[in-house]
Amino acid sequence: MKIRSITYFCNPGWPLEVKILQAASAFLAEAREALEAAGYEVQTVRLASVPFPTLLGPRNISETPKLARMMGAAIQATGIDYAALGPALPELPYSYLVIPEAIAASENVFFSGRMADAKSGLSLSAVRACAEVICRCAPIMPDGFANLRFAALANVPPGAPFFPAAYHQGDVPAFALATEAADLAVQAFSEAKTIAEGQQGLVATIEDHARKLVAVADLLKYRYSLHFGGIDYSLAPYPEESRSLGAAFERMGVPRVGLHGSLAAAALLAKSIQRARFPHAGFSGVMLPVLEDAILAKRAAEGTLSIKDLLLYSAVCGAGLDTVPLPGDTTAEQISALLLDLSALALRLDKPLTARLMPIPGKKAGDPTDFDFSYFANSRVMALEAEGLHTPMIGDESFSLRARKE
Repeated sequence: MKIRSITYFCNPGWPLEVKILQAASAFLAEAREALEAAGYEVQTVRLASVPFPTLLGPRNISETPKLARMMGAAIQATGIDYAALGPALPELPYSYLVIPEAIAASENVFFSGRMADAKSGLSLSAVRACAEVICRCAPIMPDGFANLRFAALANVPPGAPFFPAAYHQGDVPAFALATEAADLAVQAFSEAKTIAEGQQGLVATIEDHARKLVAVADLLKYRYSLHFGGIDYSLAPYPEESRSLGAAFERMGVPRVGLHGSLAAAALLAKSIQRARFPHAGFSGVMLPVLEDAILAKRAAEGTLSIKDLLLYSAVCGAGLDTVPLPGDTTAEQISALLLDLSALALRLDKPLTARLMPIPGKKAGDPTDFDFSYFANSRVMALEAEGLHTPMIGDESFSLRARKE
């Protein structure tokens, strides 16, 4: 298991306040050192701000590209790997329109867009705006890679340490940990003779690591007078079989991820995380990013795993749809239909879900991907079975979808 990120949450002010960024840098440097001393590899340290429309104010949203450039330079100078500037907001429609330019203006700054939450409901115009952002970001880089830095959010609260979903609320700084822990599930079920044995082993291992992480976090929070938001144990994978959630599914007895039985495996893994005793943050579920997981990428390339499958599994686990390669000519109307389903699922089940979709210019369904990125396993472009919606689903209204009660 590794630490994917130590994420520091704050309001950096605008213009950016140097003292706040320096304080973030000092904390993250000491936190990295403390966790490494405890035996954990820390892959990245990150900063997440309040939503950029809140940071800039409604009259200054056009300055978002400038904010992205300045933030990118500032974190690079202070040793912070990445920053997330939070979501565009439905009440400020223009905030979605500036995101593609802001992503093009930086290399280490992430954004998101809010589509739905329990308080405000589901916004059809925000769903459509997020789809348009995805389509406009696709050609920024020849391989569609710019969309790695944008996610559409449904029912995602502040404080989740995984990017691009991370954002802060308020002025009091905080921190949280995101783990890369798919290998724990692979190990737990590699020699388990029963589901119960595998679950017990996974829960015990999660709790053992959590005790060590919390001990370090407690020292840090008192030293820096910071709120510790917890650990997001979303079993994030890495593109090799020993650290693959797809491999964990198949160790549990599923012949190939995407075949029937996969949903049950996802539910059992998610239940194990929920059973484990630790301060939960963010999604704390099963993360199924196609291009970040060797087995998921392989099954998607074979055609065994589909986008509909991934959406279905999100009903019982997970963080939604992540690093999904789409045809380059996918339209905003098609993407809107998929995002609408994801948003409805998030509200009806009262769970956070995101979509990080990657149309690849010039590619068609079935074409091989050719990313040169250490965190990606290449696959094939996945078919999106969607068409543009019709009235009344293409209106500008917002509506409530209350969580289903047992």
